[in-house]
Amino acid sequence: MLSLARMAEDGGFETVFVPDHFLPAGPDASVSGRMLEAWTVLSAIAASSSHVRVGTLVLGTGYRHPAVVANMAAALDEVSQGRLTLGLGAGWQENEHAAFGIGLDPVGVRLNRFEEAVQVVRALLRDEVTTFEGVYYRIDHAHCEPMPMQDPLPILIGGGGERRTIPLAARYADAWHAWTSPAQFRSKRAILDAACDAVGRNRDEVRRLTGQTVLVSSGPRGETGPDDVIGTAGQVQSQLEEYREAGVDEFIVRDDAGIDVSDALASLMTLASDVAPQIA
Repeated sequence: MLSLARMAEDGGFETVFVPDHFLPAGPDASVSGRMLEAWTVLSAIAASSSHVRVGTLVLGTGYRHPAVVANMAAALDEVSQGRLTLGLGAGWQENEHAAFGIGLDPVGVRLNRFEEAVQVVRALLRDEVTTFEGVYYRIDHAHCEPMPMQDPLPILIGGGGERRTIPLAARYADAWHAWTSPAQFRSKRAILDAACDAVGRNRDEVRRLTGQTVLVSSGPRGETGPDDVIGTAGQVQSQLEEYREAGVDEFIVRDDAGIDVSDALASLMTLASDVAPQIA
């Protein structure tokens, strides 16, 4: 992971994101696989780099109290010298919650809790003193010191839910992300635009992110997903241009665990040298 992060920094990529999971996704708790804890890894990447941004994609609300998250974020923004993007999500992966005995509320309750958590985190990172009285969280004249180096520290909300998550991003986030195809992105972007209009917010205040598994390779690859961006440099460029034309502000290259690290490093190098300059 450090090798990939260093390659990304050397190649001029904008941000290195890490996911917040303890098990690979699967049908039940018996699934096994190496999953390093997100915040520890992100701290290591921040300390081992100098200018690439770092971010979470995304922290699950049920794993950490939002006041703890805010203090973690302020500290890591200090460690990284103002390079953190704080990605937050409601949480969803059933098998890891079951495996570790962490409660997973029904979707509606989960999103209600998430909305309160976002408000708490945002207030602690931006206001000198925070008082909050909600159904799930209570904050009483709390200080988050030191405050983040960035003013404001950007908050990203992850998720493609059109009834709750996207409107939450319009209200509280500086950036929004969902894994989409170009056509799906256009549809969800329109919903985000309407949600921004509904709360009187400038649409340009919310950056729009998406992404997919990307592999630049002239050879064949085994199983691929329907939206994976795979092929020669020219083919990958053509597919990425579709996302640019759909209005994507930042495209995230998702590292697939099924891709050998040496192949992933070679792909990143080719993306940086042969593809990115053509579509920047």
